[in-house]
Amino acid sequence: MKAQIQIDVAGRKRVAGACTEPCPIERGMRIIGGKWKGSILWHLQQGPVRFNDLVRQLGGASKKIVNQRLKEMEEIGLVKREVLSTRPVAVAYEITEFGRSSLDVLEQLKQWAEQNGI
Repeated sequence: MKAQIQIDVAGRKRVAGACTEPCPIERGMRIIGGKWKGSILWHLQQGPVRFNDLVRQLGGASKKIVNQRLKEMEEIGLVKREVLSTRPVAVAYEITEFGRSSLDVLEQLKQWAEQNGI
């Protein structure tokens, strides 16, 4: 089946019936689909984890990348940060209820990967 191409008022080509804004899958992937985000949520599901312990659990991520992802996730409400001590600085991260709501999706993704040998 060949897609129908239409020309919009600005002269741009568009596929007939295509979404003009991100669909729910796209929006969901923007929230939990970034590199390391799903793994971070997965490791936080049992309770708060200190930053350095989380970096060790992830295995291949640099501290810089983990810190960036945690900041992004904190901004959108997936995780919350708690300062444990200021000298030396020690922080722990905990999954929020919003973040916890993604765990079913991550569990299904895990099962799908295992079933398909991925």
